[in-house]
Amino acid sequence: MRILYWSPVFWPQIGGVEVIASRFIPAMQARGHEFLVIAARGSLDVPPVTSYHGTPVHRFPIWTAIATRDLGQIAAIQQGIAAIKRAFSPELIHLNFYAPSMLFHARTAKIAPAPVLVSLRGVPPSELGEEQTLVRRVFDAATWITAVSRSVLDAARRAAPRIVSRSSVIYNGWPMPPEAPLALPMDPPRLLCLGRLVPEKGIDLAVAALGRLVERFPRLELVVAGDGPERTKLEQQAAELGLRHLVNFRGWVAPDQVPPLMNTATVVVVPSRWEGLPGVAIQAGQMARPVVGSRIWGLPEIVVHGETGLLTEPEDSAGLAEAIAALLDHPEQATRMGWRGRRRVEDLFGWGRYLDAYDALYRSLDEEVGAC
Repeated sequence: MRILYWSPVFWPQIGGVEVIASRFIPAMQARGHEFLVIAARGSLDVPPVTSYHGTPVHRFPIWTAIATRDLGQIAAIQQGIAAIKRAFSPELIHLNFYAPSMLFHARTAKIAPAPVLVSLRGVPPSELGEEQTLVRRVFDAATWITAVSRSVLDAARRAAPRIVSRSSVIYNGWPMPPEAPLALPMDPPRLLCLGRLVPEKGIDLAVAALGRLVERFPRLELVVAGDGPERTKLEQQAAELGLRHLVNFRGWVAPDQVPPLMNTATVVVVPSRWEGLPGVAIQAGQMARPVVGSRIWGLPEIVVHGETGLLTEPEDSAGLAEAIAALLDHPEQATRMGWRGRRRVEDLFGWGRYLDAYDALYRSLDEEVGAC
């Protein structure tokens, strides 16, 4: 089956969606599917056309064109995408949700009249303001819509009730790492935040929580793994709180190094302001690490409060600190939570389950068209 796979950005750009896609496409190729990827250029200096495991990857300056309202560049991108659709003749178009880039799909939709699968991995349409018209247009034309979590799907259905009969949840899956979980380190205890350093990840709340904990746990460390535009601000925050010596800004961590890094953590902290379905919480569960995080969107679908971790209200650094302290004061309970979390992610977020779900959906959409 020929699948045009549309991604916000693509490998080597790093993020949860990009890491999953970089593993998903080769695995689905092994099941007999053929892919071509369209993505935005992102921030990395990469050629406009590359190949990834034999899959052509075409990158366009979508964000720049829309941000600058450059009509000439917009027209050129539209012509390029139209040419790709004609040449590839996809049997399915899989749009991984990113509202601005959908403009170019919508404007070239008639060129390749294939079934359209829309996967919601981020902000639901009810949060998009003026972009809702475009999103609703794409939703109306979609053959099926998936969401990474029940909370995201519910928001989408509230925004567009007509999609109820052609939408479902498919939880993201992650391959189980080869590393075995190690005992939780308590001497010294170590907190881990992992992800892009952007406001929605809430790393500033973890730094503030550390400030509340350091008197009680003077050897407590916070490792911040990831990079992004908020790094300088976070470093300044740590310095102003007198915590700079306790916060280790690791920078970018390669995906295959995440499990060993998780093994060095006592508690994984996910203080996000927004998450569709945070992959870091799934990876923490794989390595039997308890999670302390915000009770927002998809996180409670991974972390069961009181069983696999503790959830606090958003924007509550004091509550975050109290929850972390509760686990550090009771290491046996923290260990039990970590192992319950591992069993939970094995059951709900397994890689094989994820591949099977999309493989079955791809084939059912193809059969549905064939029967028409």
